Amino acid sequence: MAPIAVGDKLPEGTLAYFDEDDELQQASIHSLAAGKKVVVIGVPGAFTPTCSLKHVPGFIEKADDLKSKGIAEIICISVNDPFVMKAWSKTYPENKHVKFLADGSATYTHALGLELDLKEKGLGIRSRRFALLVDDLQVKAANLEEGGNFTVSSVDEILKAL
Repeated sequence: MAPIAVGDKLPEGTLAYFDEDDELQQASIHSLAAGKKVVVIGVPGAFTPTCSLKHVPGFIEKADDLKSKGIAEIICISVNDPFVMKAWSKTYPENKHVKFLADGSATYTHALGLELDLKEKGLGIRSRRFALLVDDLQVKAANLEEGGNFTVSSVDEILKAL
């Protein structure tokens, strides 16, 4: 499957998360993104160095800048279970805007065409690192990383695209 690209419609999919009452919930990506301008970021794994120290913190630190430019939602997706995503989100007590959603079976990551096979490293199927700028389900910027790079998917690159 070809990776999602500029001009494509964001595929529908369901992701999991824990709400404020610690209840497991399901979220339709279309319900979060339809009629809105959103950023969807994907990371290879929770608690991994680049994801935890660079990629996600950038979006947390500059969330207000994104919001001031019309971004309604900042969605972080990883091929982890919702328990892991909940624990990871708690490591960012300053976070007020980034939603941490689990794609435990990589079903949504597959629908995006952004699977990363890390089985040889003992990590299984993960997500490529990416940042998508989406306006009413239409992809306006698709910043997809190759390998383990972190160059085009940063918050600064998304801010440039706005």
